[in-house]
Amino acid sequence: RYESLQPHYNLMERGLFEGALEDECVKQGIGVIPYYSLASGFLSGKYRSEADVGDAKRGAGVKKYINPKGLAVLAALDAAAKKHGSNPAQVALAWLMQRKSVTAPIVSATNLKQLDDIVKSATIKLDAESVAAIDKASAP
Repeated sequence: RYESLQPHYNLMERGLFEGALEDECVKQGIGVIPYYSLASGFLSGKYRSEADVGDAKRGAGVKKYINPKGLAVLAALDAAAKKHGSNPAQVALAWLMQRKSVTAPIVSATNLKQLDDIVKSATIKLDAESVAAIDKASAP
């Protein structure tokens, strides 16, 4: 039997996984290990305009998220980060880890600060109000 699924899934790409596929993974006990958990770095909050993208390696992947929905998601992440003494990347990862379907998100780090953020995200327990605001902003 299949033991795991590796979908493209994050706050900006919820429609690719949620629904029947997610439900079946939960029903069958299939581990879910989503990639692009931070939407090519967009959910870190460091890209809020096309000027912020500049010559970034993942710039093309990020530009598509710089729109009203993307900015609303960042605003919801900012609010939750302030409430939980964290940052947008940590909140985005905590949101994924709190999904009953997700086993563990795949993330990458290019420096020790990013690695520290990733590790700290596992200790954040988002409150219902923050989750609801994030869900509303990122709805498919």
